[in-house]
Amino acid sequence: MEIVLIMSQEHPTLPRAEVESILNAENIPFQIKREYGGILTLEIPDEEVETFQKIEKRFSYVHEASKLLIRTDEQGLMDEIQKYPWKNLIKKDYAVRIKRMNKDQKFNTTDLEWKMGGTIDDMVPDNIRVNLKNPETFIRTIFIGEEILVCERIFKVAKKHFYNLKPHKRPFFYPGSMSPKLARCMVNLTMVGKGDRVLDPFCGTGGILIEAGIIGARVVGADIDERMVEGTIKNLEYCGIKDYKVFQSDARQINLPYLVDAIVMDPPYGISASTGGEEKPKLYNQSMHSLEKLLKDDGLVCMATPHYMDMNEVIKGTGFKIIEQHHIRMHKSLTRVISLLKKI
Repeated sequence: MEIVLIMSQEHPTLPRAEVESILNAENIPFQIKREYGGILTLEIPDEEVETFQKIEKRFSYVHEASKLLIRTDEQGLMDEIQKYPWKNLIKKDYAVRIKRMNKDQKFNTTDLEWKMGGTIDDMVPDNIRVNLKNPETFIRTIFIGEEILVCERIFKVAKKHFYNLKPHKRPFFYPGSMSPKLARCMVNLTMVGKGDRVLDPFCGTGGILIEAGIIGARVVGADIDERMVEGTIKNLEYCGIKDYKVFQSDARQINLPYLVDAIVMDPPYGISASTGGEEKPKLYNQSMHSLEKLLKDDGLVCMATPHYMDMNEVIKGTGFKIIEQHHIRMHKSLTRVISLLKKI
């Protein structure tokens, strides 16, 4: 079955990388079919669609997921709508909504929605009605250049979580904390699953651990600053995360009685960030030597650094290799680099 994803366009590479990582983590076979501005289509075995629906809460850079019903163009749209067996799909109520991926396309979407809805209405039993607020069947029609995709929406990713858990809305706040959306994406890039252990050795206010905990991971956090440890625990409890271990420690000296499945971290590098008086590049390199011993051989590390820091120097002398990087422009003087590392 071909699945159509409406993606966030906040970043050119992170959304697709996150989708691929999540599907791999959940062992869902897939093949990328097409990618165009804001849209990603992929082929998934029919028997895996139900599993795919259950993982909607993992995504941070996907807005909607739908099953493709019709691929056509403007000239063929209404003919295809008239041919499709809507009575087999729509059993209760429905809505038709159009999304234009190219904002330069000028036409009245409301008029076309009513025209499509009217045609469908003639083809379904009389007891089936349009429901614009909460329909059982949501027909999403996407205009991409000259191509039109008519789909049945599987799920819409709720944005409320990412808004409600912005750093300043948590019980404990400290400047420079990462957004929940990016923190979730970084966790996803490491392909961890439910029950896996995720370590953040610079846990700060706990944003990364919160997102890892929400997707079902067991979280382990450390910070050199006792205030951050106390604040992280407060934030984890507030978010309902129960399976955690958080303690005070220098990232270069963390001792654990087990190996972790992934390490996700946003080490301190801003003006407000404390590194315990240590020079940052030296601190990071020493930390990587120590953290290497805590990670399973097939585990991944996802790390955020500023653009002016050389990641090759950070991992120098370790067994880590950079396998992908994503650059996020934060403001005029700072670009954040998200690096994914593995052991070699």
